[in-house]
Amino acid sequence: MTRLGLLVPSSNVVLEPLAAKVAGLSVHVTRLGVLDVALGDVSRAQFALDTQVAAAKLLCDAKVDRIVWGGTSASWLGLDHDLAFVARMEEETGVPTSTTVLQINRRLRDLGARRIGMVTPYTADVAQQINRVYEGLGFEIGAWSADGGDLSLDFASIPPDVVEAMVRQVAAAGVDAIVIMCTNVAGDQVADRLSAVLGVPVIDSAAATLA
Repeated sequence: MTRLGLLVPSSNVVLEPLAAKVAGLSVHVTRLGVLDVALGDVSRAQFALDTQVAAAKLLCDAKVDRIVWGGTSASWLGLDHDLAFVARMEEETGVPTSTTVLQINRRLRDLGARRIGMVTPYTADVAQQINRVYEGLGFEIGAWSADGGDLSLDFASIPPDVVEAMVRQVAAAGVDAIVIMCTNVAGDQVADRLSAVLGVPVIDSAAATLA
């Protein structure tokens, strides 16, 4: 059994219950203080690299086999943030480390997806910043939908039928893949079914974290 060290945003209530259902994983969790998602300095400070690394290092006390940052902050902060986190963790602990965003991107590359759709619970300015980040990575944003929230805990309360409607809206634009970009959205409840119904891969962030 793989012993997974999972660093999660403190307000996330979706990722741990999903992780508990994955066969073959012994999941061990620590938390990083995250209450909101916005582009201002106060919100960005929640993801300070030194703080994030210090929190993740606590997982090494449990002798985990690998560590994953279960948040999508690099989608708006920029991929360099996650790359720096992984480099620090692996250099200082020797434990293989990844992140939600890196695993989403790997999945997109494996699919050969170029024109993608984005579904987020965030405000429009954060969603548009995510679009810019992904365009900078060489993707085309074919369509996007944002629910308009900024408090992380509230994201988990978005009903599955609302998430489904957002996914369907984005799929109508004709995209190669759709990303539900937030590990505190219950996208796993609809992603697999919609992938089959729509004929378009729907990548749920929480599920990608645990892949």
